[in-house]
Amino acid sequence: VLCIFNQTDWLIILLCSVEKYLQPFQLSPETLQEVSARLRKDLLRGLGKHSHHKAPVKMLPTFVRATPDGTEKGDFLALDLGGTNFRVLHVRVEEEAQKVLKMDSQICAIPQEMMLGTGEQLFDHIATCLGDFLESHNLKCQTLPLGFTFSFPCEQLEIDKSILIRWTKGFNCSGVEGKDVVQLLKEAIQRTGDYHIGSVAMVNDTVGTMMSCGYKDQSCEIGMIIGTGTNACYMEEIKNVKRIEGEDGRMCINTEWGGFGDDGSLDDILTEFDVEVDKTSINPGVHIFEKMISGMYLGEIVRLVLVKMTKDKLLFKGQISEALGTSGRFETKFISEIEDGLENAKKILTELGLDWGLVDASVVCLVCDTISSRSAYLCAAALATLVNRIRNNRKLDHLKTTVGVDGTVYRKHPTFSSKLQKAVRLLAPQCDITFLVSEDGSGKGAAMVTAVAQRLAHQSRLLEESDGEDDDDEEEEEGQ
Repeated sequence: VLCIFNQTDWLIILLCSVEKYLQPFQLSPETLQEVSARLRKDLLRGLGKHSHHKAPVKMLPTFVRATPDGTEKGDFLALDLGGTNFRVLHVRVEEEAQKVLKMDSQICAIPQEMMLGTGEQLFDHIATCLGDFLESHNLKCQTLPLGFTFSFPCEQLEIDKSILIRWTKGFNCSGVEGKDVVQLLKEAIQRTGDYHIGSVAMVNDTVGTMMSCGYKDQSCEIGMIIGTGTNACYMEEIKNVKRIEGEDGRMCINTEWGGFGDDGSLDDILTEFDVEVDKTSINPGVHIFEKMISGMYLGEIVRLVLVKMTKDKLLFKGQISEALGTSGRFETKFISEIEDGLENAKKILTELGLDWGLVDASVVCLVCDTISSRSAYLCAAALATLVNRIRNNRKLDHLKTTVGVDGTVYRKHPTFSSKLQKAVRLLAPQCDITFLVSEDGSGKGAAMVTAVAQRLAHQSRLLEESDGEDDDDEEEEEGQ
């Protein structure tokens, strides 16, 4: 009995010690409400005509002025450039079946030397690969509209005009920064001289996520990505977007909410481990919110907590293995695997070269659960800000809406999605939210942005023709 008492007593002491490290990650509902309120203020700063330059949440206009209404149809091309490969897709939108079908696709490599060469070389390569794709699928005789997902920081000026601000992800092609990438693509296609494309729509991957879900569920007005990084977009009233002229209608806003906290507004909830992750990142002081919740950083936060606990002799007999002591070696996917079962935790700890016991494995599970839960709850607070804003914009007592979601953290973590959904319902009780996992936002979603742009252009032409006929009728009446 004394032995059992001593073991139980020791476990209580251990858990109390562990709680000391995990308590700063545990955010109360009141704290999450406060986080949501701070983001709400930052949304307004980002939308302001004179305040958006210094706003941490950039609130970028996308010039996507509507979501799908189910009448879109036709064949479209999509280009998806965001890394060392790019994709070309042929997408068909079928109105009767209410489906967006990926007919064919092809992945093309971008050689390392081309990533560092001239912009003309890069876009010529893209144009050539696009031409080869059209040739091999007997599409060269058609002039198809194209959705272009270009996943680099850009200032979008129109649906078909986007200026590259700076290269990232290992690219540094000369003659592109400060230029319109749509125009560079069109010029490259003209240089090939053997095919044509129709209208081009520039697409952010978050917008593509929303639009790819919007054809299936036309109440989808929010897109959210929780993967390597995090971001969200939503449909805002144009009258509130002070950088854009006009009062009527809506526009999709790319929030770039990963930058929330870059002005210090989240400093009071940052842990010492968050501070260390930021300090050792390639972009200190930037994308603070993203570093607290996204897949690129969650594994490293867990690793730092485990290292600290081991140094303090709470885990692994105080012995830090080479792998645990190395930045980046505790991958974010380990969190999902560990939370999926204790056996997974044992296997991963062995692979990391750690001398573990059952209590060690259980504590690691608890650390992973605490840090992934914080991520889900912070995402919920941010999403609650968006749905509450839409409801208030429309002066509704109750909002029914759908969120299109993508990203490996949301898709693959065993409990992340359920925790996020439960929390956002608590934080936005007057909103009925459906979650829909996106199917290929950067491909099908890009095509759908183009399809909606075409529908709106067609409706605009019909309206102009109708107005012209009305003017002719008035002139005839005056003549009589």
